[in-house]
Amino acid sequence: MRLLDLGMGVSGVQESMDSRQVLTHSAKISFDVNHMGSDLVGQYASRQLLREPYPYLNNVLAMGVRLLDVICVVAGSFIAFWVEKNWGLEQPHVGMLAPNVIAVLVFFLFPKKSKLLAFPKIRRFKAQFRYLVTPLLTAGLVFFLLCVLLSFTRDEVIRCTAEWLIISGFMLGLGRLGLSLLLYQPAIVKLLKRRVAIIGTGETAVELISKMSGDAGQTYALFGVFQDQPENGGLVKAGGNLQDLLRRSRREALHAIILAFQNENDSDARVREVALALRPVLSDIYVTPNLVSGFDRVLPCEYLGENPVFVVQRRPLSEVQSLEKGIVDLLLAALISFFILPFLLFVVVAIKLDSKGPIFFRQPRIGKNGKEFLVYKFRSMHTHMSDLMAATQTSRNDPRVTRVGRWLRKLSIDEIPQLLNVLKGEMSLVGPRPHAPHTRAGGLLLDDALAEYVLRYHVKPGITGWAQINGARGELVTIDDLKKRVTYDLEYIRRWSLLFDFKIMFLTVIREVFSRHAF
Repeated sequence: MRLLDLGMGVSGVQESMDSRQVLTHSAKISFDVNHMGSDLVGQYASRQLLREPYPYLNNVLAMGVRLLDVICVVAGSFIAFWVEKNWGLEQPHVGMLAPNVIAVLVFFLFPKKSKLLAFPKIRRFKAQFRYLVTPLLTAGLVFFLLCVLLSFTRDEVIRCTAEWLIISGFMLGLGRLGLSLLLYQPAIVKLLKRRVAIIGTGETAVELISKMSGDAGQTYALFGVFQDQPENGGLVKAGGNLQDLLRRSRREALHAIILAFQNENDSDARVREVALALRPVLSDIYVTPNLVSGFDRVLPCEYLGENPVFVVQRRPLSEVQSLEKGIVDLLLAALISFFILPFLLFVVVAIKLDSKGPIFFRQPRIGKNGKEFLVYKFRSMHTHMSDLMAATQTSRNDPRVTRVGRWLRKLSIDEIPQLLNVLKGEMSLVGPRPHAPHTRAGGLLLDDALAEYVLRYHVKPGITGWAQINGARGELVTIDDLKKRVTYDLEYIRRWSLLFDFKIMFLTVIREVFSRHAF
């Protein structure tokens, strides 16, 4: 995630009014653009700004629709193949499967107009027909030509092609009919709505609010109106200050924040100040043009209807990337838990025989978006000496650690129960390590000790991380210790990919199981 300095240019970012596509300054943080009547929402991978009444391209929904289409065409091809094999050709062709397989591949790979998958446009018959008809007919043409090349008779070519087109088209229509019915359900519409917070109470803010209450209300919802300071001539009552926004964002979904306060002499400084205060929030942050002055101050640009809005901050992972990471976490956590179960039973027995007390130790930690959760660990300390709130960090040769606990900590086995946190969706296999709320460095709480620390809240905490395999683990004594760890954590967020996660997991086994830094 980047917080852009309004006084600095950002390379590779210039908005085209015709193409409505945004190119961002970071290859790893590429985004898609949503053009909304009252907002722009953070959603990545080449955002499309669409001209209809505020539709937006939800990449997770679009990915699901593409998958549904392929499933429908595969099912249609299979049925057509089965029909022809059993009731069509008098002498079934050896290569009759090839046209079906290749036609499916052509349909899948054929370039399609992604903007037609934007919500709510995707619910309309005309948009769905335009999206499907060209790739389906092209795939049918390829099917026809392959049948000719395979020396089918003239009647067989016409009949097989017609069967494929009719059955595949029917399956696609059936799938899209079910999808449309689903997308009209109130619960689904509510889930797909993008929730937007507006900071400001003047004319610009009122204009945005009116848009979301009008045409944009079908796809965008007002999260609330907030203010960082009282404004002269405020036209709408604020629902709270920035701290209220921070607290609500940890309980409720928030997709975008728009800074829309009145222009003043110190507006640049005020934008920086508000953006810094909002860094802990897992949300995209935008600023209206009236608050950005000077042609040399170039920021990524997106659109609200016909009105430009500039990007100040974006979430580090797109919804699709978060989904990919979550699926990998769940699958691997479940598999690992299943295969190491016998070993875990041995650890449980060892803990019970070594000292009195429970098997697991649960402690509050701060996770994604600043939410607290209880982390699970194998108990490695004497029960009466445990420090639930982590006011005192564990140190080398700590007398509170049991004999078995010393080995559990040395081999990092005490962390294994955090697989339960991964299965619950509170943690990831890889990410910044979570800290207890009262952990200190240099005598200060971590949030106060280093301003960049809160950027770690934009992703789920992990069982292992880039900092850990680079030796930045153990007790946080000084501010420099914290800086080193946060530097690695932010580098991980910036470089994230599934391959990078797999690399860290591999290196964890190689380096950290026998780490000299663990105690």
